[in-house]
Amino acid sequence: MDKKKVKDYMTYDVISIDIHGTVKDVIEKIQKTHHDGFPVIDGDKVVGYISARDLLFVQMTTPINDVVSKNLIVADPEMDINDAARVIFRSGIQKLPVVDEKNHLLGIISNSDVIRSQIEHVSPEKVFNFITTLKKLYGVDPTLERGTVPVRDLLPTQSKIYEDELEGRIYEIKKGLAEPIIVVRRPGKIILVDGHHRAIAAKHLGITALDAYIIEIKEDIELGMERTAHAMNLKSLDDVQVLDYARHPLVAITHRLVKRV
Repeated sequence: MDKKKVKDYMTYDVISIDIHGTVKDVIEKIQKTHHDGFPVIDGDKVVGYISARDLLFVQMTTPINDVVSKNLIVADPEMDINDAARVIFRSGIQKLPVVDEKNHLLGIISNSDVIRSQIEHVSPEKVFNFITTLKKLYGVDPTLERGTVPVRDLLPTQSKIYEDELEGRIYEIKKGLAEPIIVVRRPGKIILVDGHHRAIAAKHLGITALDAYIIEIKEDIELGMERTAHAMNLKSLDDVQVLDYARHPLVAITHRLVKRV
């Protein structure tokens, strides 16, 4: 899979504010959109960023030019999303404008965008480590293949997922960026080991089959994760609870300093 880039995760429909306005304009836009900050535009170029905290103890009539953050950190659309996390993490900035080489505004990338790009990655090590564990625990000799599995037949082994991550997985599937899930297939069962957010995202989108690493076990034995699923009363993906809180904290982003023209 190609490396994921900022352009794959950024928001393209960005609300900006004109440099020639006043603090009152910013406050009205915050109240209207419920956003906490905006790229500041001079003509067709990004020249700064203004957030709610920049407005503390500032008069309503104060020109935006007097309070806008002048040292703007931005992202490039071709930037690796893994690079894109470090600036957000190290600088504490929550949103970065995405600009081209002429500082034209193309979009915005947020810490949430970066977080969802990092969740539920599948690596060969993860797959082979799980196979090794199966061998040790059950004395079986699993085989591995890459294929597709029916979404409706998946037995979940995780009782909860997070809504923000689910939205991210839906976005990735729509963009063709989703990674394979990991399943164990044994007689009469397809057990979902890794990829619950992806599986439920696919179900929400009406997708009937998913790309998967399929670990095949010929023996008809009940795995420990199956017993755990039964104990949690998990019989299908419909039984997995979607939580609307508890975002996972992970961020990272390279940066460059844009000088105001």
